[in-house]
Amino acid sequence: MLDYISVKEAAEKWGISERRVQKLCEENRIEGIVRFGHTWMIPREAKKPADQRRIRRKDKGGNLHV
Repeated sequence: MLDYISVKEAAEKWGISERRVQKLCEENRIEGIVRFGHTWMIPREAKKPADQRRIRRKDKGGNLHV
């Protein structure tokens, strides 16, 4: 039987916000997640998915680079 943790516990374990963990669950990016009503349960041994968001940066001239 798998041991599960809450979104709050995963956020603390991975050093990210609870909302970010919820988004990862909604995007089905965490292996083995289960949803009970409005609550996500995450396997204790699940790995934090890689961050695939793009970083935007401005150079010294104010031009935006992705």
